[in-house]
Amino acid sequence: MSVTFGRTDTSVLGRWWWTVDRWTIAALFLLVAVGAILTMAASPAVAERIGAQSFHFVRRQFMFLAPAIIIMLGVSLLAPKQVRRMAVIGLLGSILLLAVVPVLGGEIKGAKRWLNLAGISIQPSEFVKPMFAVVSAWMFASARLDPAFPGRIIATALFGLVAALLLIQPDVGQTAILTAIWGTQFFLAGLPLILVVGLGLAAPIGIVGAYYVFPHVQARFDKFLDPSGSGAYQVTTALNAFKNGGLFGKGPGEGRVKLVLPDAHTDFILAVGGEEFGVLMCLFVVMLFAFIVLRGFSRIHKDDNLFVVLATAGLLVQFGLQAIVNMASTLRMMPAKGMTLPFISYGGSSMVALALGMGMVLALTRTRYGREGMEA
Repeated sequence: MSVTFGRTDTSVLGRWWWTVDRWTIAALFLLVAVGAILTMAASPAVAERIGAQSFHFVRRQFMFLAPAIIIMLGVSLLAPKQVRRMAVIGLLGSILLLAVVPVLGGEIKGAKRWLNLAGISIQPSEFVKPMFAVVSAWMFASARLDPAFPGRIIATALFGLVAALLLIQPDVGQTAILTAIWGTQFFLAGLPLILVVGLGLAAPIGIVGAYYVFPHVQARFDKFLDPSGSGAYQVTTALNAFKNGGLFGKGPGEGRVKLVLPDAHTDFILAVGGEEFGVLMCLFVVMLFAFIVLRGFSRIHKDDNLFVVLATAGLLVQFGLQAIVNMASTLRMMPAKGMTLPFISYGGSSMVALALGMGMVLALTRTRYGREGMEA
């Protein structure tokens, strides 16, 4: 991306160029590039196994890639007020779609999480997370500015509603991410110490409860605790792929794990990268995720606008935690969870929703001057 704007340029694009965090944009584009390479490496073998054309998944992923980049850059042009308005509309739409999913959604692996709209499969749970993060931040910030405003109650009620709709599908993993967003924002907004202790105690109780209530959660925990069982095939195969790849990998196209791993292009795409490009590539991916998250927090460290701080923190927690869950599952550090690796795993809904969320981060962390900063 070449610089074509002078510092005195007062156009929309000129102001954007000199106020947006270009280092984060560069890191995001690197992630997208890594994702494109790994999709081309992992997807053809999976497509051939299910009887589709070799580049079926590659074409579909690239079909969403250009719109996702446009959405991310377009949203980054918005002012914080515009981000709020978009999030409110988006949250209402996402909640409506979540409510419809159990009725009209198609069942995959015992869960109803997808809707088919105009021939395109959409996963509403991917879109509800960034929208909730911004609206919840607005409520918490408003409550701090006006103690009479029931912002905490509204944010908590929205959390309960969205969590309930997610658990109906059921999707415990996305519910956990949503809980982390809400909990982080509540804590930063001034959560009383007694509630901090209460939530800390509630977390393990919630995990135990999910184990006994949801059969698929129980199955995944059992597989995790018994790695020698037949149910742990994907994780064991993924670990062997990392071992075979070593430090520098076997070379592009030389990996074998993609030929036998069912979810090689989605949940376990990092294992394909580890085998073909080595541990160094995997560490590079980890560094990119860490850089984006830490860079985002550094940008809001001195920001005096509570809404911007809370919204950005929620969006970064979602982004970073989703990456951690995917990578930890692949490395058998936690029970497997069907969660994509941001901007790398195959998935149109995930790609577009993450682009939307990171576009919001770029918009909220832009340098603001004068009246623009006061009205944020």
